[in-house]
Amino acid sequence: MKIVTLLGSSRDEGNSEALAQHVCAGLDVEWIKLRDLHIKPVVDQRHDESGFTPVIDDYDRTIQTVMEADLIIFATPLYWYGMSGILKNFIDRWSQSLRDSRYDFRANMLNKPCYVLITGGDAVHLTGLPLVQQFNYIFDFMSMDMKGYILGKSGKPGDIINDKNAWMQASALNTHLKEKGQLN
Repeated sequence: MKIVTLLGSSRDEGNSEALAQHVCAGLDVEWIKLRDLHIKPVVDQRHDESGFTPVIDDYDRTIQTVMEADLIIFATPLYWYGMSGILKNFIDRWSQSLRDSRYDFRANMLNKPCYVLITGGDAVHLTGLPLVQQFNYIFDFMSMDMKGYILGKSGKPGDIINDKNAWMQASALNTHLKEKGQLN
């Protein structure tokens, strides 16, 4: 089972990354640190007759890796009640992939299982729910399979380990993914 984890934090070794590392401990994972890539914002050309103009950046290589995954984990801090800008920028470029004649993006993402990990401040278990809903809408539009999510309370780096419930959910997900991997 090929797992790709998209890290959306702008901070190296932040709480969302720590939660993702706990979920993925002992698994064969391809880590994509979006903060280390150069992915330009989408220029909306969905309705242009000629479609999107090719863009020279790290997006094509990254989306190819994502399409080849058997399972995707999206990890992001809750920034201003939404996903991080670098993760949103990456997902916005999916509009371009939907019109890219080099591959069938929608078919490659069809029924792809996904998990979402969100870390944030005091009320993340409430304020993070609209972001969970946004991911649900994204996955529904793409006919992807949202398997679950974890909301973890954290602030300063390392705080996520103090959210015992999120840490326990991450451990359970790790066990589940290891068992699933053994079945393949």
